[in-house]
Amino acid sequence: MKVFVVGANGQIGRILVNLIHESKLHTVKAMVRKEEQAEVLKKRGVETVVADLKGTVNELAEAVNGCDAIVFSSGSGGHTGFDQTLLIDLDSAVKMMEAAEKAGIKRFIMVSALQAHNRENWNETIKPYYVAKHYADRMLIQSNLTYTIIRPGGLLNEPGTGQISAKENLQRGSIPREDVAQTIFISLDEENTFNRSFDLISGNTPITMVLKAL
Repeated sequence: MKVFVVGANGQIGRILVNLIHESKLHTVKAMVRKEEQAEVLKKRGVETVVADLKGTVNELAEAVNGCDAIVFSSGSGGHTGFDQTLLIDLDSAVKMMEAAEKAGIKRFIMVSALQAHNRENWNETIKPYYVAKHYADRMLIQSNLTYTIIRPGGLLNEPGTGQISAKENLQRGSIPREDVAQTIFISLDEENTFNRSFDLISGNTPITMVLKAL
């Protein structure tokens, strides 16, 4: 399938784009915000589109045209105000869902946050971020899309181990971004992850085995 990666210039997005581009299973179309970002990817032979998440649903539907799946791994980042959190992590995520439905795309993977589904466990210092993730996830669950919601713990810039723990509810934990990207990649056509959501941290079991046992 052709996979549309939202947030392709982010840390997880870059790893995922590389995984898909180098694989023989799928092809990738990377969405970035700036032309110079697109040029770097195009030089490597990666199909790229420059688009703005703050654009209209019609514009986003045009960007995803021809794809079979969407991975939403974009985020407002830790250096913006909570207004951008609302606009990117919630509204833009929902607009991308609407764009998927408009373009006839069924498969949608959301990168969320550990325990975003449990209000009692939200980090008070970044509570608006969890609110945005929580309601974006709920909108995805209520859509007609074949979704997977992955809620990783603290993200690490360490080499992946290929071993994870994934369950509906997990306590605090961390995970290398490489392992998050691998989990997304394997989830794309692992039917056991269809219409499922789960927390994700490092563990002692290979990713494929964990996803098949969800």
